[in-house]
Amino acid sequence: MKMKKTDIGVCLAMYAVCAFFLNMTLKLPKAAQIYPLCVIALLAGLTTLHVFNMVIAAIKSGIESGLDDFKDFVPSQFFILFAMIVIYLALMPYLGFYIASVLFMTASLIFLRVKLWQAILSEIVIIALVYCAFTLFLEVRLPAGSLFY
Repeated sequence: MKMKKTDIGVCLAMYAVCAFFLNMTLKLPKAAQIYPLCVIALLAGLTTLHVFNMVIAAIKSGIESGLDDFKDFVPSQFFILFAMIVIYLALMPYLGFYIASVLFMTASLIFLRVKLWQAILSEIVIIALVYCAFTLFLEVRLPAGSLFY
């Protein structure tokens, strides 16, 4: 398998995401830094592993553009989902994390034509995992929404 030039941009973007969240995490109290630092380290480590695999693939098989992977790209789908994300982020302070997340997941899964039973199951599992991980285990207060105060 050849190395794809498009993967270089993906890896650079992932390192930028890691740097951004590292900067934000270091502003947190020491006790609250442990989990985010582990996630950032894991993400940076996996990205570095991918870079090593890319270099090995380039040495063994050469390099290709990677633009063929985007031949089925649908700009309207991308921009509609991007708008949904912006709306989700705008609604979260008012509706709270859980309600805004359920609305976002429902709208995006319906838009992407996911089967109803898969959408419902996905939403239940994701909300349950977030609740258990952040609310119960880490005791992080997620936005409750100003409409409900």
